[in-house]
Amino acid sequence: MKIGIIGSGNVGSTLAKYLINLGHEVIISNSRGPASLTEVVEKTGAIAGTVEEAAAARDLVIIAIPEKAIPNLPVSILSISKAIIIHSGNYYPSRDGRNIDIENGLTDSEWVAKVIGHPVIKAFNNIVAGSLVAKALPKGHPDRIALSVAGDNLDDKHSVMQLIDEIGFDAIDAGAIASSWRQQPGEPAYCRDLDKQNLIVALGESDINKRTENLALADEIARPYF
Repeated sequence: MKIGIIGSGNVGSTLAKYLINLGHEVIISNSRGPASLTEVVEKTGAIAGTVEEAAAARDLVIIAIPEKAIPNLPVSILSISKAIIIHSGNYYPSRDGRNIDIENGLTDSEWVAKVIGHPVIKAFNNIVAGSLVAKALPKGHPDRIALSVAGDNLDDKHSVMQLIDEIGFDAIDAGAIASSWRQQPGEPAYCRDLDKQNLIVALGESDINKRTENLALADEIARPYF
């Protein structure tokens, strides 16, 4: 596949390396431009490109940037893309600023889809970067951990789930994009290394009435790191 990654931080660069190792062609980008990506290219084997070039990837685009940077994306390219678009980010008010749409009920990924004018699949957001880097394991390994995947297009969602399996993690269908709040900051399924069955249980433990409270608590815990 031809894959574009927008964001060269821990998640973006880690995914780039996995995908290159699987034989895919990957263009990685960030807001600072290709010249800033020399080290990332050396470590991953990806091609350095502009955000516009990554957004124009034919088969898959991964958005791995803070929510505050989403409005700066090339909407004119993303909105007409034929690729599957993955949103891997999370909304933290102390970092991203107040987002009225999310406060009024949209999930992080529903808001991203609204901004870019294209449906998204929510994936790679409910795991800490260190686990994404170090805990990929072969299929069937007893210690394999699981990632939750939410989205409205079943074919696209299953394609992403298959890719996650090839990378080295189990994947579960977490429902529609409107349900993706269950894998957002502060929820029982967020940032825990769980196997398939326990991740399903954790998603089921989410309480929509506690969503605002849970996000606020997670934001306070994360605030010192931003």
